[in-house]
Amino acid sequence: MVFWRRSKTRKYRDIAPEDIFLDAHNLPDFNKDQFEGQIEKPIHIRTLYAVIFAFAVIVVLFLLQLWKLQIHEGSAYLAQSETNRLGHEVVIADRGEIHDRNGIVLARNDVFGAEENDFLERRYATSSGLAHILGYVSYPKKDSAGFYFQDVISGEAGVEEFYDELLSGENGRTIVETNARGDVISSSTIKMEIPGETLVLSLDARIQERLYEGIRDLAADVGFTGGASVFMDITNGEILALASFPEYDIQKFTDRDDVVYIQDALGDERMPFLNRAIGGLYTPGSVIKPFVAVGALDQDVISPETEIYSSGRLVVPNRFNPDQPTIFNDWKEHGYVDLRSALAVSSNVYFFQVGGGFEDQKGIGIAGVEEYARMFGIAEPVGIDLFGEEEGIIPNPEWKETYFPNDPWRVGDTYNTSIGQYGFQVTPLQMVRAVGAIANGGILVDPHLRLRDSHTSVGRVSIDDEILQIVREGMREAVTDGTAKGLAVPGVEIAAKTGTAELGNTKERVNSWVMGFFPYENPRYAFATVMEQGPAQNLIGSLFVMRQLFDWMIVETPEYFDKN
Repeated sequence: MVFWRRSKTRKYRDIAPEDIFLDAHNLPDFNKDQFEGQIEKPIHIRTLYAVIFAFAVIVVLFLLQLWKLQIHEGSAYLAQSETNRLGHEVVIADRGEIHDRNGIVLARNDVFGAEENDFLERRYATSSGLAHILGYVSYPKKDSAGFYFQDVISGEAGVEEFYDELLSGENGRTIVETNARGDVISSSTIKMEIPGETLVLSLDARIQERLYEGIRDLAADVGFTGGASVFMDITNGEILALASFPEYDIQKFTDRDDVVYIQDALGDERMPFLNRAIGGLYTPGSVIKPFVAVGALDQDVISPETEIYSSGRLVVPNRFNPDQPTIFNDWKEHGYVDLRSALAVSSNVYFFQVGGGFEDQKGIGIAGVEEYARMFGIAEPVGIDLFGEEEGIIPNPEWKETYFPNDPWRVGDTYNTSIGQYGFQVTPLQMVRAVGAIANGGILVDPHLRLRDSHTSVGRVSIDDEILQIVREGMREAVTDGTAKGLAVPGVEIAAKTGTAELGNTKERVNSWVMGFFPYENPRYAFATVMEQGPAQNLIGSLFVMRQLFDWMIVETPEYFDKN
């Protein structure tokens, strides 16, 4: 028992009681900020292993992500980084120029502002009268980040709009390399831009400007609200001049800098954006009479020598009230006139009767008036290479029923329609094409502004040329001894027909018309001019505009009067 009570001798350092026990006596001697006086407990080995394991997991995950970025997906990120410093930029194609038939530049491109805008700006000729033909453009536009959301120069009106695809060309593209600061290091072209084609117009800019200025000046002097004129080669349909007044400033609408001007133009009651030559609808008045004459001859209701007496008015008896007949006035007393002289002096009474009939004189009726007018393309779309063309109106019983229900068609309506009044509405372009068909033997040409090698005609009117020749003779007589004497220009024989269309119930304002062709013996050119809403008492109108033009052409462009 003694043996088992014995144990190994262990050597321990004596521990003072104050090292173990704390009391109020020894506590102040310890530095509590250094954790003196506290019993230390060793970290458990499992805790140490857990910390080591956590660090090991983090290292493994980091190495795996590094392997993924550098090895597994390295090529993809390399391509992405290359893309981030290689940008694609558009190269805006230069727009094609626009020239007239003689090579005069009407629209070109200017380097001014090219560095700022990345494209060449559009510059237009300063000649008057080109706005409705050329139109204007809008430039490419960028967003707030500097990227193009519209990367083309697009046409907004005129031939700029109609031939936009031809003039625009095709944009190119470049690759631009930049560094981390965004500085360009290098660039290379991946697609060359293709400039737009040059558009050559049939227009003669000299005649265009002079014709426009004549309309503008007369409107200002006399009080017409506007005017329009078309000058055409009747052998091929080439438009040599197409003027419309008033117009707008092409350059200002392209540059968009003058906000005040643009706002004023948009609110202008004179409608400067209306191309009156193709989109203006006008009461034609007596310029319709040659086509009624064609119908009367073709239907044998008269012969060229048939005479009708004009006392200055046509009195239609009122069977319900004989004391109140209906009176249709002529513009003067003409006496007896045949077809040629009726055209020359523009007798209303003559065409009242051959149009609507009277007593023993048969007429072609409203159906005949409409048939022969449409036969020559009047109140029909012409199809010129411009947007904005209007069709027109020829009054008939169906039209009246639509707009004036419960008011039947009367013979008086036929009378007024036969002299181009009532609801008749036409465009100058339609009238120049129609009178051209009288002049060239019945060929309806294809009016166009683009100069081209081949030409097509829409068709031919089914009228004997002998009938057309009688009408031509009447129109020539109007110049030698009738209402168009003002066009008796030395050195060229012109045939013409004038017209004065009364407007509204008060008839205080009128449209002044003249249309015709030359040279008379071998017709080559036709014209139609209207001055819009002038004072009825005024005696100066569209005839004056054309006389001024012809006097100028004899000196400045005599080649147009060459008979060969």
